[in-house]
Amino acid sequence: EYSDFLNVEFDSYMTPTNELDLSGFRLLDVDNRTVLPMNTQIRIVITAADVIHSWTVPALGVKADAIPGRLNQTSFLMSRPGVNY
Repeated sequence: EYSDFLNVEFDSYMTPTNELDLSGFRLLDVDNRTVLPMNTQIRIVITAADVIHSWTVPALGVKADAIPGRLNQTSFLMSRPGVNY
């Protein structure tokens, strides 16, 4: 969700292997990509409802764990456009 500026929420799930086209990346492509602003500090707040989850974007050097009952936050700055996995 983009809660600081807009009231926008959406879900994004990994594309199943049997639904990938030839140009897709297995275990990386999603059905609904997120658009992030450039040259702006981006803060991510992460939590979980059931078990520990790991949230990562290796191209940006960001990794954080979502732990039930806790809020975890990290921030990063996007300096160039592109699709980041």
